[in-house]
Amino acid sequence: MTEVRAELLNGIALAYAGDAVYEVFVRDHLLLMGITKPGELQRNAVKFVSAKAQAFLISEMEKDAFLSEEELTYFKRGRNAHSKTTAKNTDVITYRISTGFEAVFGFNHLKGNDTRVKELARYCIQKISEQNF
Repeated sequence: MTEVRAELLNGIALAYAGDAVYEVFVRDHLLLMGITKPGELQRNAVKFVSAKAQAFLISEMEKDAFLSEEELTYFKRGRNAHSKTTAKNTDVITYRISTGFEAVFGFNHLKGNDTRVKELARYCIQKISEQNF
């Protein structure tokens, strides 16, 4: 398999990978909490992976200066990307911000920055766990 050059991918492609990567961490977290019923897993996962939650998280990351300059660049690339899909449960602005959030995860994952992906996921899970989403 050839190496994917993350820096050459558009924001939507990065978000595509990042969405999956972040969701794996959320699912692991929920299972470790002892949540095993499918309906309960889904209800709880939404608290972490909804566009609203992801927009909140990126806002917190910016406030806490948690993202590197390079990560902010990829956030903006994802946020500014034009997608043919439309938001189902949120407004367009929140949806685009969440796409930027996912692009940060996708970029780090595709660059092989596994330690950083784990740091980002832990940060996000902690922040959402402290909130009432």
